[in-house]
Amino acid sequence: MLRIPCPVCGVRDYTEFLYGGDASKRRPAHEASGLQTWHDYVFLFDNVKGAHREFWQHVVGCRQWLIVDRDTATNRVAGSRLARTETSAYEDRDR
Repeated sequence: MLRIPCPVCGVRDYTEFLYGGDASKRRPAHEASGLQTWHDYVFLFDNVKGAHREFWQHVVGCRQWLIVDRDTATNRVAGSRLARTETSAYEDRDR
């Protein structure tokens, strides 16, 4: 069974969470022109086997969005952190 460590609520069963997608993909800028850019971002993805970063929302608990480091082959979770702290690091780096 997949158990996800929430930084706010502690370790919880995966059924309390909603999967939110690949956290390693960078969202295109709002100014990105062309539907093809957005189509590729939304619909094209790699089916990763092994270590992977994913977005999960703790919908039954604190409602926070998390970034979870999970091995997709074994379902072992290496750790998690609040997504808002990492996304702010992206914004600082892009400036």
